[in-house]
Amino acid sequence: MKKTLMLLVSVSLLLTSTACGANTAVPTTKDTAINPVTGAAGSSKETIKLRFAWWGGQSRHDYTFKIIELYQKKHPNVKIEAEYAAFDDYWKRLAPQAAANDLPDIISLDISYLSQYAGRGQLEELTPYLHNNTIDVSAVAANTLSSGQYGGKLYQITAGVNALGSTLDPELVRRAGIAMPPRDWTWDDLEVLGKQMKASGKLLGDYMRYEVFFPYYLRSIDQKLFDPDGTSLGYTDDKAFIDYYKRYQKMYDAGYFLSLDKLALKKLTPEDDEMVMGNALSSFTWSNQYAAWSAAAKRPTELLPPPGPNSKKGLFLKASMGFAITKNSKQKAEAAKFINFLINDIEANQIMKGERGVPISSKVKEALKPLLNPEELKVFEYVAWAEANSSPADAPSPIGSVEVEKLLKDISEQILYKKISIEDAAPRFRTEANAILAKNKK
Repeated sequence: MKKTLMLLVSVSLLLTSTACGANTAVPTTKDTAINPVTGAAGSSKETIKLRFAWWGGQSRHDYTFKIIELYQKKHPNVKIEAEYAAFDDYWKRLAPQAAANDLPDIISLDISYLSQYAGRGQLEELTPYLHNNTIDVSAVAANTLSSGQYGGKLYQITAGVNALGSTLDPELVRRAGIAMPPRDWTWDDLEVLGKQMKASGKLLGDYMRYEVFFPYYLRSIDQKLFDPDGTSLGYTDDKAFIDYYKRYQKMYDAGYFLSLDKLALKKLTPEDDEMVMGNALSSFTWSNQYAAWSAAAKRPTELLPPPGPNSKKGLFLKASMGFAITKNSKQKAEAAKFINFLINDIEANQIMKGERGVPISSKVKEALKPLLNPEELKVFEYVAWAEANSSPADAPSPIGSVEVEKLLKDISEQILYKKISIEDAAPRFRTEANAILAKNKK
């Protein structure tokens, strides 16, 4: 009964947000006689409609509309309806659409959600579109392409690659009378910076996402969040959990991060980030978000790797926002053409400028470099540095990983609210997470 009620509420919220303009169709220039398969002129006046969904902040929305307009100009018979939201809201909207078998034709996916949608048969396998060259991957590295695989089949193609990082405000560092941390900074350095920022009336940052930085920490100590077979957690000693959260709770209690009640009001967009607003030293995020955060801040920023020690073990190149075709789409071939456009069209990528990750096409990447501004170039240089100073990425998260990450977030907040001790939280997380993942046993 509770699940039914939650679904009805979610659908109601979705419909409300749609009525308020969250889903916006970009108008076509005209409908002309174009063959949707060959692209050649013909006698048909039929308009092909595609729904395209993504998450992000306002700057991403703005340039994506320009890309859509460019595609529609080149393909006048195609009308693309845009569905977009901030990160958390995006997944809340996608869930009821999936339940109703009414997902958009093309959806953007984070790698942690790939197993959820592919594992439930909601995504189209893309290999046939590679074989017939609808999606051209001739300039894409095999390892990059394989990041979109689940169960040995290709279900999404990433827009780019990125690496975990920290966007810092050097002006706040200067005002506090301290030195910028080097690339080999440590968790101890982070604590010292937090203390110095607090003394100057500033935060260290909004927060460090639990489902991102705890797995990073585990990797840095030769552990993994998930077992390779996806049926249990990947680490066996709860000391890792306890050590990480003792440090985090210490920093939170000292006031280095935003309080949870204020954090709950955040949309996790560049515009409402505390670093962007000048209230915090850093924003702990992915490299592909650096340009948008810096643009929103409207002042110089710097991009560093996350703190170590052993950041080379923890750091990895991550597939950024991926593009997938849904099984319920009635226009799969046309959807594949649009994905090919997003990946390979130079003009489209001149608009995007690597904001969804450093482009996976070597041809596109080289074509963009002369056009990048200093902040955008920093991202390309950082990812190139990370490629030489990181370790192989983990396998795609298993089915149930989203539930495990939500569990981790809930327990993390209970720790910070002092509703549970870290010593009690560690075995509880292990027990409940393993129960979720045990469903994957065959």
